[in-house]
Amino acid sequence: MTAEFVGLLVLYLAVLLAIAPLLGRYIRIAMENGTSRLTAWGRPLERGIYRLAGIDPQAEMGWKRYAGAVLAFNLIGIVVVYALQRVQGMLPLNPAGLGAVSPDSALNTAISFVANTNWQGYAGEATMSYLTQMLALTVQNFVSAATGIAVLFALIRGLARHCSATVGNFWADMVRCTLYVLLPLSLVLALALVSQGVIQNLLPYQEVQTVEAVHYDQPRVDAQGQPVLDAQGKTVADPASSQTQTLAMGPVASQEAIKLLGTNGGGFFNANSAHPYENTTPLSNFLQMLAILAIPAALCFSFGEMVGSRRQGVAILAAMTALFAVFALSTAYFEQQPNPMATQAGVFTPGGNMEGKETRFGIAATSLFATVTTAASCGAVNGMHDSLTAMGGLSPMLLMQLGEVVYGGVGSGLCGMLAFAILGVFIAGLMIGRTPEYLGKKIEAYDMKMVAIVILATPLLVLGGTALAVSVSAGQAGVLNPGIHGYSEILYALSSAANNNGSAFAGLSANTPFYNVLLGIAMWFGRFAVIVAVLAMAGSLAAKRRLAAGPGSMPTTGPLFVTLLIGAVLLVGALTYVPALALGPVAEHLQP
Repeated sequence: MTAEFVGLLVLYLAVLLAIAPLLGRYIRIAMENGTSRLTAWGRPLERGIYRLAGIDPQAEMGWKRYAGAVLAFNLIGIVVVYALQRVQGMLPLNPAGLGAVSPDSALNTAISFVANTNWQGYAGEATMSYLTQMLALTVQNFVSAATGIAVLFALIRGLARHCSATVGNFWADMVRCTLYVLLPLSLVLALALVSQGVIQNLLPYQEVQTVEAVHYDQPRVDAQGQPVLDAQGKTVADPASSQTQTLAMGPVASQEAIKLLGTNGGGFFNANSAHPYENTTPLSNFLQMLAILAIPAALCFSFGEMVGSRRQGVAILAAMTALFAVFALSTAYFEQQPNPMATQAGVFTPGGNMEGKETRFGIAATSLFATVTTAASCGAVNGMHDSLTAMGGLSPMLLMQLGEVVYGGVGSGLCGMLAFAILGVFIAGLMIGRTPEYLGKKIEAYDMKMVAIVILATPLLVLGGTALAVSVSAGQAGVLNPGIHGYSEILYALSSAANNNGSAFAGLSANTPFYNVLLGIAMWFGRFAVIVAVLAMAGSLAAKRRLAAGPGSMPTTGPLFVTLLIGAVLLVGALTYVPALALGPVAEHLQP
């Protein structure tokens, strides 16, 4: 392990954990206290939104009504995003003259951005107009992130309240989260990124002269525009050269900021945060990594304050941080080993595996970014995950498969970790023959059924979807790397989609009707089946009476609980995928 990576990891965690308590307190105030001086600047706008939309923010909802509002709002979002993609050729702010997106790709993208997955089977600069990027994708970056945070606060209220039939008001939660948390933070980050050279404009694409001419073979076509074939049926090509290059422009910084803060991950450009217009300098790279986990880490402190004990949040955060550090060190260790393919070819690579990595960032910053983005449900990348070593790619894949609870997505990550916390105390209660409790609430059969759905829904989608894809010709046709690695690419794609991450082993050609539909189904149910179960659990917990801690109550703030929580995540979450991982990354690592 190089000192460079260890130093970067320590610096990153130090800054992250320093800002998390202050940001967590601010988020709690913004979401729960509409009269705070910290949010006074936005109160007239908040009231105006309520009047315009006909919302009574004081009218609280039971969990069923809350869940209905979540589903209705997001279904409307899918329709709007799909429609904008299909008619973008007739709309303004389309300087490249891009036409309508195909129906299957448009549906996949609509579900993807609404579900906070931001899986992209297309190249953004060659597919989406400026208007679509801003009005469809960026708007969903805000509201999908706000949805996750709103659902988390409903669950926290369920734990904090007692004998209550309500868990909050979804519309008020959405407005406050967007207005007071996501918009201000995005504005600050966008300005910081612009200061580092990230572009923000509405200019048409630019034609520039290159320093040297590029020589290539251009297929010959006949008068009807069809390829000319030789006697063997191969396409005839003529030598050609060019000394111009088209540079895509656009409003990048504004989308980049919320893409990271909302753990969305969808890039303006196909190369995502490896593109020099999205991620320009080592400082912008560090800010981007920090933005991905800032809100998820801060929400642990918001949780602690709302349930009346900051130590509860610190215990959850400690478990997350310990797991994160182990996975980050593992990724970096394997990426700093020589590239096995290069070694077989007789090429010495002393610095480690630089394939698929930007020289601006190197192995250390790329390994940390890969860990950060898959620990969260973000999916932004600053390197090619498909080029990671077999075991280096195992860590990001497993982080997703755990349910992205190691910090996780905004809101959704802590929801998942709280489900594991309830599972942990349930197991501990069974071991000592005592009714399990968490934060003074008895954990009963109904609660455990909802926990089971939260934990098992995504493995069913991942493993079932992978089995289907490798079994049918339509799924096999998208594999560009047959064999073990091709299987890993499919497993990674389903893990990414069902866990709402969005990153990819991009050797899989996934922009096909089969994968667009399959991954769309995985993204929808991976997001909203879990959300409905979380809200049902919130309603059940809110209705319970709070019990006073007794001599047999298990403390949930000390090292024992942290260890139990880590064990529950690894034993229940990781073991589900051991056979699948053994057939993929592990087998690839062991093959001669």
